[in-house]
Amino acid sequence: MSKTVLIIHAQPEPTSLTRHLVGVSRQSLQAQGHTVLESDLYAMRWKAVFDADDFPQRSDPERLSFGAESGHAYATGQQTADVAAEQRKVLRADAVIFQFPLWWFGMPAIMKGWIDRVWAAGLAHQYKNAGNAYRYGAGAFQGKRALLAVSTGGPETDYGQRGINGPIEQLLFPVTHGSLHFPGFDVLPTFTVYGAGRMDADHVARAEAVWRLRLDGLFTDAPISFRAQNSGDYTNHNELKPEIAPGQTGLMAHIENER
Repeated sequence: MSKTVLIIHAQPEPTSLTRHLVGVSRQSLQAQGHTVLESDLYAMRWKAVFDADDFPQRSDPERLSFGAESGHAYATGQQTADVAAEQRKVLRADAVIFQFPLWWFGMPAIMKGWIDRVWAAGLAHQYKNAGNAYRYGAGAFQGKRALLAVSTGGPETDYGQRGINGPIEQLLFPVTHGSLHFPGFDVLPTFTVYGAGRMDADHVARAEAVWRLRLDGLFTDAPISFRAQNSGDYTNHNELKPEIAPGQTGLMAHIENER
């Protein structure tokens, strides 16, 4: 069945591996019969800074409260045109793919700024004006899929379970669990290409082949089994109940069957 996929990417160099794999994404998804939407953040000259200019009609001109003004702008249809356009893309999409190089252990600033501005109050948080009732597995994006496709300069060993940089899923937990699972996405395991700055043609071809397989499974592969806030695993104070993952602490305790 044909789906709609939004590709958001942040890499200004057209000859980069990231941009090459964006082209693979576009071609492969269209060949599967899907509709592809795209946000090339550098080509769009996306405004990354979330500031007062995002709220041309303030509800409180005396003090800037980002949450309150974001909610007011979203509810009253007074968001800036660029933000509203990106929200329409996300709401239309059945899956959203973020493709980017890992810069200082996270997204490029322009992509983080996209999330800061597009994830408005009333949409990605404070959904239905119900405070924190709809989050971590619930919310406006429930039923949609999300996938990070990342390239790193360092070798895979640096990102192993005992590697000096730490495992990639733990490094990106604030994105996968926070930015994506929080507003309701089913988040797939991250696709990572290691050592991207020193790849010969054979390595690029292998990375491309593996990425095509991941794209084939975009709507069938199992997502990361993040615990849902409203699943019964958490207390009323949003702590894991004592009988859930006993003895475990930290980020991975919020993923089922993690050790």
